[in-house]
Amino acid sequence: MYNKITVPLDGSRLAECVFPHVEAFIEEYHVGNIVFVRIVEPAVIFQSGEYPISPEILRESESASKSAAKDYLDQIVNRFKQEGTELQSEVLLGRVAESLVDFAEKNGSDLILIASHGRSGVRRWVRGSIADKILHSSTVPVLIVRALASEGES
Repeated sequence: MYNKITVPLDGSRLAECVFPHVEAFIEEYHVGNIVFVRIVEPAVIFQSGEYPISPEILRESESASKSAAKDYLDQIVNRFKQEGTELQSEVLLGRVAESLVDFAEKNGSDLILIASHGRSGVRRWVRGSIADKILHSSTVPVLIVRALASEGES
């Protein structure tokens, strides 16, 4: 049923609560391809007075963020190495929810496996929910794992 699963990660321990599910899909369901994805949002230009941030500094910042994201994903891929399952990592530049949905749809994913930070009320309204945006805009099935954590963890 599921041959290719996209697993978005943001580098937080809460997002990594999906790992037991990834293991189950690999070991029990013999999923052929898992793609771990991390989105780097484009640098925003802030200008204050006479000292704008140079485009070169912004490019360097984006490059450093992409490199750190790639290193993180490579560690995750190494953790899950299993014969019979192709593990990949992808670092994308863009808006998180939109980029993930586009990536999963264009790359033939059968499932998006994502953690929800479990925010509710005002915090959800203020910060939004990436998982909720993905759930409502994706044509690919979405499995949301609710991450429970103490206040202040991320």
